[in-house]
Amino acid sequence: MGHAVTVGGRQVDCAAGQTLLDACLRAGVWMPNSCNQGTCGTCKLQVLSGNVDHGLSPVDTLTCDERAAGLALACQARPVSDVEVGSDSGRATHPLRDLSATVLQVADIARDTRRVLLGLAEPLAFEAGQYVELVVPGSGARRQYSLANTADEDKVLELHVRRVPGGVATDGWLFDCLAVGDRVEATGPLGDFHLPPEAEDDGGPMVLIGGGTGLAPLAGIARTALARHPEREVLLYHGVRGTADLYDADRFAELAAEHAGFRFVPVLSDEADPLYRGGFPTDAFAEDVTSGRGWSGWLCGPPAMVEAGVKAFKRRRMAPRLIHREKFTPAE
Repeated sequence: MGHAVTVGGRQVDCAAGQTLLDACLRAGVWMPNSCNQGTCGTCKLQVLSGNVDHGLSPVDTLTCDERAAGLALACQARPVSDVEVGSDSGRATHPLRDLSATVLQVADIARDTRRVLLGLAEPLAFEAGQYVELVVPGSGARRQYSLANTADEDKVLELHVRRVPGGVATDGWLFDCLAVGDRVEATGPLGDFHLPPEAEDDGGPMVLIGGGTGLAPLAGIARTALARHPEREVLLYHGVRGTADLYDADRFAELAAEHAGFRFVPVLSDEADPLYRGGFPTDAFAEDVTSGRGWSGWLCGPPAMVEAGVKAFKRRRMAPRLIHREKFTPAE
């Protein structure tokens, strides 16, 4: 038996066993969301009336005191009665959908890194920077991969996948037996890592820092930002260990040729090469930009890199509300 969820003045039907977040996103009602695994706390909200089952909500993310105070993680909580939740939700979003895609390409593009192209029968509405969740065949496990697409590239989804040694999805599937023509089950779009609506985008300067395959969503965000405001200043840093980890330099060289304000800066942490910057991309930004006032910052990659980026942005006086982040964390 399902239950009704009231959020932001709207009522959404939630099926038995369905999470609050899944029900709302499928109905096109926005809720904050990022990791969708219960680890980041982005979707934490207040249950104003009714009861929920907290499911697998980690105690580190949702403490016992918070549960007692009526807080819940929307990505984990399942209603056991009709509920009303307090949220600034209520605005529309692209509805969450189950997708059946066909593998169009599997290509090695860097060390332990593959590009996977998935063809859809019907276009998927999303914002550049969001991600999809793939179902790993035979295991029931689900893994999240950011889209490298812009929103108008809506029928062929581009994923950048880095191999995780022993990973159920990578070693056990994507780097093992995935082949052109295979069918892939997925869900999307998910995540809040994307540009504001075009009407709210003032064309201000941007810095984007990606670690490894954290470059993927930044590629779509940068191209979208430049399509809106072709003359804006956009700095895109790609932090990797060595030259074998770099990819898509030609794509960004073409973008730089089209837009005078765009610059792509690869940064190597573990190798010295006269063609590239050395060290960490967050330090490279601090060297290149003396003041971040008026800039927006975008960070995607390992947690340590993201946190270092936040500190670098704040040191350069970037407004906290203009700092956006997406952490890549290995699944358990």
